[in-house]
Amino acid sequence: MSFFSDDYAQAADAQDPLRHLRAEFYFPEGENGEEQLYFCGNSLGLQPKGVEKILLEEVADWRKWAVEGHLRARRAWKSYHEQFAAPLARIVGAKESELVAMGSLTANLHLLMVSFYRPTQRRRKIIIERGAFPSDKYAVDAQLRFHGFDAGADLIQLTPRAGEDCLRTEDILQTIKEEAEETALLMLSGVNYYTGQCFDMKEISAYAASLGIVVGWDLAHAAGNVPLQLHEWGVDFAAWCHYKYLNAGAGATAGLFVHEKHHRRTDLHRFAGWWGHDKETRFRMPDQFIPIPTAESWQLSNAPVFALAPLLASLEVFGQTDMQALRQKSERLTGYLFELISQELAEQVRIITPANADARGAQLSLSLRESHRGREVHAALLRAGVVSDWREPNVIRVAPAPLYNSFADVLNFVRRLQETLR
Repeated sequence: MSFFSDDYAQAADAQDPLRHLRAEFYFPEGENGEEQLYFCGNSLGLQPKGVEKILLEEVADWRKWAVEGHLRARRAWKSYHEQFAAPLARIVGAKESELVAMGSLTANLHLLMVSFYRPTQRRRKIIIERGAFPSDKYAVDAQLRFHGFDAGADLIQLTPRAGEDCLRTEDILQTIKEEAEETALLMLSGVNYYTGQCFDMKEISAYAASLGIVVGWDLAHAAGNVPLQLHEWGVDFAAWCHYKYLNAGAGATAGLFVHEKHHRRTDLHRFAGWWGHDKETRFRMPDQFIPIPTAESWQLSNAPVFALAPLLASLEVFGQTDMQALRQKSERLTGYLFELISQELAEQVRIITPANADARGAQLSLSLRESHRGREVHAALLRAGVVSDWREPNVIRVAPAPLYNSFADVLNFVRRLQETLR
């Protein structure tokens, strides 16, 4: 049976144990009223069908209880963030005490770097990957300047070898070794937003920590996408958003992780806020800040209920499976997409995402060999009912999300790409 056939895709979908989860999401419709092929979960996940019900319940409780909703709403607002700890802990591989849903991604990274980027004249450098998401670059540049250092000289950017698109683990480790004596912080993306490369977080974290370097991860493209074991790997801190693979809606409240080994440290600086204060005495309004001995102590303010509510609906869907099952399907979907493009479109499309499934998430980044046509092709795909993602200078990002994409989706995408390139 040919890979490039309806029979193959239909058979693969029939054998998919997660196929029923597709019905939990709304797919956008094109101008002709037909359901679009959606491959943009790496930018904004689809809306879970349970979102509207949960939001309306919160609105109804606000109407009914007003300020008393903090204690009497069906999901009491005073402790609203606490209900996310258990399901998120399963997704990112953490203890419940080690994470909290709060803030926004870049704001959380800044708050965490206040605590964990503590440079000295001897150890002041930060290591990131060249081509990290711009917000990460801006944030570490700002932290370096804030401490009086030179962002040009004290920021080490990992660069792929000449002629290659992705970083090699051995090159990352070699740079860490060479720069260790002057490096205070390593902060990489779990999955690079542009290439789709998934880094060996376990090995990189362990090696950097062995050399006395603080380890942080931006998991914007990794959380809900690839299996994580943040506690086991000994990661110092991490932050992520919930609007991509975790389907919580545009601008959704983000999340952060702080390893439990740091929870009771009295020497740790932080920008404190009242919702991070000891719960027993918080409403006595004391003058002195007493941090909660968990990741909750990094909170500044009480939970934004309406911004967090959609995440509950998504986590209910995640609760019907686990990250290992999602990962298995994701590898099959991206493997199928990789094979079809390699077979049918190799002369026109170059895949810059690693061929090794262990080194990628749910995204393939496609570079057109006729580079001047990239934006035109992306626009034509959208007119043909395909929602993908364009990134300068010449990449179309395609992310088959295992919660809701199918093998038939992948086949139909390749067909429409083929037709568009003609």
